[in-house]
Amino acid sequence: MARMFRFLTADEIEVKVKQVKENGLVCLLYKTARTDMDLLDETVGAGNWTNDYKEIKGNLYAGIGIIQENGGIQWKWDCGIESREDEEGKKGEASDAFKRAGFRWGIGRELYTSPFVWIPSNKAEIKASSFNGKTRFNCYDKFSVEKIAYDEKTGRIT
Repeated sequence: MARMFRFLTADEIEVKVKQVKENGLVCLLYKTARTDMDLLDETVGAGNWTNDYKEIKGNLYAGIGIIQENGGIQWKWDCGIESREDEEGKKGEASDAFKRAGFRWGIGRELYTSPFVWIPSNKAEIKASSFNGKTRFNCYDKFSVEKIAYDEKTGRIT
């Protein structure tokens, strides 16, 4: 089957700090739910997709349905996990489930091919703090993707 959704552009990819050490930090590339919505609108049309949420055995699932030529809807579903970043975790869980359903459709799936992103300490402001006698390292710098390229055959980030 041909690729339905185009590759993400640099400005559609977000960067978050995953781990901080004294000598540098590890970053992950990710997409937002808004990016998925924009790509769905762009690719299939704003009126030709829908979404839904279901709780199954205490887990929140999001589905993205794309309206087919025969009028039926083809669904792809996935489960999200609670976010540690919002008070109740539910908003993050819903967003995560939606983004994961988007991956099932192929939206941003190329992010899974991202190379290991290491930023050395001389390129970031790393701060040390102590908690219960243990030293922890934090970085509050913001990072972004300046440019990105893909292998058109494999879809891998080059």
